[in-house]
Amino acid sequence: MTTTFTIDAGALTSASGAQGPRVFLLIHVQGAERSSRIVELPDGAEVTFGRSRSATVMVDHDSVSRLHARIRRRGDAIDVEDLGSRNGTRVDGAKISEATALSRGGEVTVGPVTAILGASSALVPRGRVADAEAFEVRLAAELDRVVRYHRRAAVVAMKVSGDEDVVDALATLVRPMDLLAELGGNQFALLAPELGRSEIETAMQRFIEEAKAVGTDVRVGIAMAPEDGITADSLLEASRAALRRVRVPSSLMHAPPVTPTETSDLVVSDPAMKHLYATVERIAEASLTVLIFGETGVGKELVTEALHRSSPRRDKPLVKLNCASLPESLLESELFGYERGAFTGADRRKVGFFEAADGGLLFLDEIGEMPLTLQAKLLRVLERKTITRVGGTQEISVDVRVVAATHRDLDAEVRAGRFREDLFFRIAGFTVFVPPLRDRKAELLPLAEYFVRKVAAESGIAPPSIDDAARAALLRHDWPGNVRELKNAMERAIVMQNSGVIGIEHLPERLRAAAPVSAPLGGDGKIRQQLAEIERTAIVEALEATGGNQTHAAQRLGISRRTLIYKMEKFGLKAPPKSAEHLPSA
Repeated sequence: MTTTFTIDAGALTSASGAQGPRVFLLIHVQGAERSSRIVELPDGAEVTFGRSRSATVMVDHDSVSRLHARIRRRGDAIDVEDLGSRNGTRVDGAKISEATALSRGGEVTVGPVTAILGASSALVPRGRVADAEAFEVRLAAELDRVVRYHRRAAVVAMKVSGDEDVVDALATLVRPMDLLAELGGNQFALLAPELGRSEIETAMQRFIEEAKAVGTDVRVGIAMAPEDGITADSLLEASRAALRRVRVPSSLMHAPPVTPTETSDLVVSDPAMKHLYATVERIAEASLTVLIFGETGVGKELVTEALHRSSPRRDKPLVKLNCASLPESLLESELFGYERGAFTGADRRKVGFFEAADGGLLFLDEIGEMPLTLQAKLLRVLERKTITRVGGTQEISVDVRVVAATHRDLDAEVRAGRFREDLFFRIAGFTVFVPPLRDRKAELLPLAEYFVRKVAAESGIAPPSIDDAARAALLRHDWPGNVRELKNAMERAIVMQNSGVIGIEHLPERLRAAAPVSAPLGGDGKIRQQLAEIERTAIVEALEATGGNQTHAAQRLGISRRTLIYKMEKFGLKAPPKSAEHLPSA
C-alpha cells in the first residue's frame, strides 16, 4: 500500500533554504514516494496531522484519523496533543492522553508518520551531546519504530583519544533526527535512524579522517538494527563489541556476526549455583529438551553454554536466538529460513537457525514471548524433526537439541491462553531454575572482578582494582537487572576510571544513590526503611494520579521515565490500569 503524503505549501520549506535560528519538524512517512520533508515551526505556529485536506500534513492512510494530532509552539514551549484519534498518538514511544511537552530530538508518531523536532538554536532546551540515560530512552523508542514499521537504524560506539572537541564538531554536523551521547570517560554513542550499513560507514569514515587530520584518534564500532539486535541492550552491546575489535588507530569495525558457538568462563561460588551446575552436567548427556526459568539477566545463556560444553554435541554448533527481539514475520524466517522470492527483499536462499544448529543445540531465549501462531509451527518441528523454509515446500530433516528459556511463569501463561500447553510440556523435558543475583551475593564480587578482567583484556588495558567503597556499594544494591546489570556497570566503571582503581564515583548513579551518608541513619535501619516507604508511596500516588501513565508520573516526580521503571521494579510495583479520564477518546 502506497501512502499519499502532502503538506500545505505554506508550511513547507527546505532545510538548506532556511536562514538564521529556527525550529522545525523533520517528517518521515513510511510507504510514501517522497518519504521525508521538513516543516518550519515558527513561534505561534500549529502543525496538524490527519487525512483531512485541512490538515497541515495530510496523510491518506487507514490508521490516521481525519484530524489526528496537533503540534503547537508558543515561545520556547512546544507541545503535542492528540485530537481524539482512533489509534492514538505517541511521543517518544509512549501513548499520550493529554497535551505533552516535546523537547529537541523528541519523536511524535502518528500512524505511519514520524515527526522529529529539530532546532538550530538554544530555543529548545537540550545540550548538543545527551547523557547516557536520555540516549537509551530515545534508542528504545527508535527501536520500537524499527520493529513497527520495518525500518533501519545504526548505533555507533566511539572512543576518542586526543582532542574531544572533535565530538562537539560532530554534534553540529549530525542530522536533526540523530542523537549523540556521552557514555563516560572518552566514549560516545551515536543513534542514526534510517541509515543503511554502507551509509553510516561512509559518514563515520569521513569523520574519522577529519579527526585524524587534527591529531585525534577516533575508533568506531557500528551495529545495525534489526540485523545486530532489536533491543537497546543488545544493540549497545553489539556496537561496543565492534569497538573492542578495533585495534588499528583511526578505523572502524562492524558488529561481529553471530557465531555458532561461544565459550564462557564460569564464576560459581554460591552453593545453590554449584548444585545447579552439577545438575546441568548430569542432564547434559541426555537428548531431551530443557526449559530454564529465571529473571531477566540472571545468566540463563551461561547455563545453556555450560550444558552444551558438557554434552555429546559439544563439537557441533550452539546457535542462539532471542524470541523477543524480532516481530513474528522476521522470527519465522530466522527460525526456519526462506527461499529466494519468498517475500520482497528475499533475493537469495537463507538457511534458518534450525538448519544452522543441525547436530548441535538451539537456544531459544524468551520463548514466552513467541506468538501463538509460531508456537504451533515450533511444536510441529519438535515433533517431526523437520522444517520447511518460508516460501518453500520441501521438508528438511534436522537433528537439534532445543534449550528454551523464559522469565515468565509459563503455567500462568498457559492458563491465560497465551502459551500452548502442548508446547509447554514438549519443551519442559527437564526444568532448571536460575536464582536472581540478589539471592547469591557470594558470587557478586567474584563476578564483578571477572567482568573487569574480561573487559580490560578486550580493551588492551591492565585490569583496574575495585576499592572498598565501590565493593560495599555493589553488595548493597539489589540488582534488578541481575548479572547483565552487573556486567554493564563494570564496563561503565572501566570507561570512567583512569587511575587503575574503580571507586564508587565510577559506578552508575543508581548504585551511588544507595551509598550510606557520612552520618549513619540509625543502626537498626528504621530511618532508611521509612525513607523507602515514603518514596514508594510517592510513586504509587503519582501513578494513580496519572492513570498509570509512566511518562507523566515521572514528570510529576521530577525523575526520568527509565528511573521510574527501575524504582517500580525495585519496590515490586505495577502500574494501575489506565482510567477512562486518562485515555484518548475514540
